Amino acid sequence: MHKPPYTRKEYIDGIPQPKISKFVMGNPHGDYELVVELISLENAILRHNGLEAARVMAHKYLSKYIGEDKYFFMVRQYPHHVIRENKMMAFAGADRLQDGMRKAFGKPVGVGARVFYGSVIAEVRISAKNLPQAKEALRRFRDKIGIRTMLQVRELKPGSSAAPTNVTETQK
Repeated sequence: MHKPPYTRKEYIDGIPQPKISKFVMGNPHGDYELVVELISLENAILRHNGLEAARVMAHKYLSKYIGEDKYFFMVRQYPHHVIRENKMMAFAGADRLQDGMRKAFGKPVGVGARVFYGSVIAEVRISAKNLPQAKEALRRFRDKIGIRTMLQVRELKPGSSAAPTNVTETQK
């Protein structure tokens, strides 16, 4: 991913809207002790439909096993990179009708989030007793996006939902 992202939407016609509808779920005003982050271990482009499928799976698991108001779940990556595809015909005589790779710019088929090594893809804030459920939800999230990731568990200061105090890592 050495090229700049293809994001100038004012010059591109017919870009599909991202399928992911919500990025923040649960209770953002709760008093949480831990934050569990899903960190990318490789550079990749995550398609919008994969992010939406992962979000639905993790949110459904968390709301069923923890409860809707006892966690805060956030998808931290936004799909803004336009993905193009050069459609090819696949039938007899197609070689006489198309140009192959000549002028193969492609048409927009979707959008994706450019994820780099070490960036946080999603996070869950929970109390300490719900740590196994948060890990399982992010494991399900990881299985839907299909890249190598790592789970990182951090403690939050009491009374604050933003500043970490202790960092422990778990390789997945």
